[in-house]
Amino acid sequence: MRKRRTIYHNDARHYYLWVFDSPIKMEDAWRPIDEVAGTAVDTFSYCVERGDGIFYPSKVGLLFGSDKRPFSSAIAWHAWQSMQSLMDRGLDPLQVLIDRAHDKGMDFFADLRLATYGGMDPAHKVEAGGRGFAEEEVRQRHFAVLRELAEDYPVEGVELDYPAAFGEPPFFFRADEVESGKEIMTEWVAQVADMVRNRPGEPGLVGARVFPSEEMNLAQGLDVRTWLGEGLVDFVLPYHYRYNNLDCDMDIDWVIEKAHQHDVAVYGILQHSIRDESTVHDDRRSLRQIYPSSEMVHAAAANFWNRGVDGLCTWFMKWPLRQQERSILSEIGDPDLVKERDKRYVFIRRSEEAASLGYDAYLPLELGEESYGELFSLPFYIADDIAGASDRIRQVHLRINISNVVTQDRFTVLLNGESLEDETCLRDYGRRDAPRDQWFEFHLERVRPRRGRNVLEIALDGRPDLLVGGVRIEEVEVYVQYGPHPTGLRAELRESIV
Repeated sequence: MRKRRTIYHNDARHYYLWVFDSPIKMEDAWRPIDEVAGTAVDTFSYCVERGDGIFYPSKVGLLFGSDKRPFSSAIAWHAWQSMQSLMDRGLDPLQVLIDRAHDKGMDFFADLRLATYGGMDPAHKVEAGGRGFAEEEVRQRHFAVLRELAEDYPVEGVELDYPAAFGEPPFFFRADEVESGKEIMTEWVAQVADMVRNRPGEPGLVGARVFPSEEMNLAQGLDVRTWLGEGLVDFVLPYHYRYNNLDCDMDIDWVIEKAHQHDVAVYGILQHSIRDESTVHDDRRSLRQIYPSSEMVHAAAANFWNRGVDGLCTWFMKWPLRQQERSILSEIGDPDLVKERDKRYVFIRRSEEAASLGYDAYLPLELGEESYGELFSLPFYIADDIAGASDRIRQVHLRINISNVVTQDRFTVLLNGESLEDETCLRDYGRRDAPRDQWFEFHLERVRPRRGRNVLEIALDGRPDLLVGGVRIEEVEVYVQYGPHPTGLRAELRESIV
C-alpha cells in the first residue's frame, strides 16, 4: 500500500562518523536522528556501507576499517574510532540509530549500495573486466547483507541502491551481458522481496533507488518496469547520484504512472545543491557548492507533488542543520504547505559526467552567429496555477543570464509562443567580476507561464557592427511570488464560494 513519506538520508560518513571525536558521545551518536526530529521527516534512510566496509558489526560482510589499520586517512580513522567506541560499550552502532529513530516516531530504512564489492574478489568488478552481478558470489554477498539487515535488525524496510555507482558504466553487467542481465537482476530482486516480506515477525518493505529515465535503467540491466508490474518492490526513488544539483523538472512521469498502476509508492528526491563544480564551465571553475534557497526547494517540491509523487526525500543539506533547513524539512512533507509559498524555479546546467550517462540539460545554450534568428527551445514545468491564483500572485519574473553579451545585441524571447517584447525587461550585471554577463529580468504581466509544461524560446537575431561570434545562455529562473492582496490599483477579485 502506498504511503506518504518524508525521508531524510544519511550516508553514515560526511555528517556523522567522519566528524565526531572518539569516544563518541551518545548525543553525537543520536545526532543524525535528532537533527531532523520534530520536522515532517517520518522516515530515516541510512547508508550502511560504501564498498570498503560496513558501518555496523556485520557477521556476513567486511567491517569498515578492519582491513585498513593503521589508517592513512584522518576521516577513516574517525569513522572507525567512533564505531569502535560504541562497540567497546556493548552497543551496536546501527541498533543505536534504529532505536533512536523509533523513539522519535520515525521508520528506518537500511540503504545498501549494490555497485560495490567490499569483502569480495575485486576481479568481479565490471570496470576490472569482471562480470559483476552475473557472478553468483556478488549476488549472494549482497543478498546475505540484506538478509542480515532485514532479519537481525528491526528496520521497516531496505533500499536497493543502484544509482550510487562510480567508475565507468555499465555498472552491474559487462556491456555484452546487459541484455541477459535484466533477467538475472529481476530474479534476484524477486528473491530479495520474498525474503524481506517473509522474514520472521512483521513483513518488511523493499524499495529501489533507480535512475530517473527508463533508458538509463535499461542501459544498466535494470528492468524497473517489470519489477513494478510484478510487484517486486514497494517503493522507488528515481534519481541520479552523480548529479547533485536540484532538478525542478526531473521527468519521472513514466515511473509514477507505472508504479501507481500497481500500488507502488514513488518518492521524489531533492538534490542538495543548486550549483557545484560539475556544472560550471570555463572561468566559472572557481565556483564551489551552492545550497538552494527555501524558494528553490519549494519550487522543486511543488513540482514533484504536482506530478503525483507519494512523498519526498532529501539528504546532505547544509550542515549542521539550522532553522532554515529544519523549516524546509517541516514544509516539504505537505503539498498544501508549499502550494502557495514563493518559488524560484532554476533550470539545471549540464554536467558532462551525468550527460555521458544519459542525464543531460539544456543549459548552457550556445547561440552562435551561424544561427541568427533561429529559435531554441527550453521546456520547463511549474506547479503554480498562476491564472487561477491571480488574486494572490504578487509578481512573476523570468530571469535569463547571458554571457558575452552587449546591450546592442538583438533577441527574440517567446513564452509558450507569445512574445515578451512588450513586457518590462530590466538588465543588470550578471557577475560583478565579469561585466560581459547580463541578467535580463522580465516582469511578466500579460504573458505568464501556465501550470504544467511550458516552453521558453530564445533567438539571437543579430549583433552590432564589428562584433562577431555568439552568446551563451548561462542561467534561467522563473520566480513566482505570492502576496496577501491582488496587484494593482484596480485589481478585480475573483468570486469565490466558501
